[in-house]
Amino acid sequence: MIGCVKFVFRMLHDFYLPNRQRLKLWQREGESYEHVLMKALGYAMFIQEYPNMQVEAKLRLRYKPDLVAFDEKGELEFWGECGQNSIKKTHWILKHTRVKRLVLFKIGMNAIESLIKQIRQQIPEKYRQNKLLLVNFVSDIVDLTASKNIEEIPEEWFTKFLV
Repeated sequence: MIGCVKFVFRMLHDFYLPNRQRLKLWQREGESYEHVLMKALGYAMFIQEYPNMQVEAKLRLRYKPDLVAFDEKGELEFWGECGQNSIKKTHWILKHTRVKRLVLFKIGMNAIESLIKQIRQQIPEKYRQNKLLLVNFVSDIVDLTASKNIEEIPEEWFTKFLV
């Protein structure tokens, strides 16, 4: 068809963070709001510890992180993965990037113990030792953050597991 224009769905979300910061994230076509929200929550939870954190920075690696931070030497210090993530991908990141902290963010995952057991069985401890953290947000996190004000993330909103 001549003159046909394809529209790409994108929506801008504006989150309010600690210390009067704001984080604006685009929701791309096919991306769930929950995925965007996990990136914002992960950013808010760890920005104090990793002040140079970036969202979806392009790296010359097999995978692209949702959240990433480097130390002063340019070494990977933090990698955040939001939502669905295969154990194979998690293993690859831990084995090949030498990242100091990998955090997997989930929402309302009921079978969390089963996932942890699978990870422990399939990824050798030498790769995940004191590096791999799983953060599971409560299932109603979308409602709790409807105002997009995440200046505070109360401990009742999530559970952390060192894997």
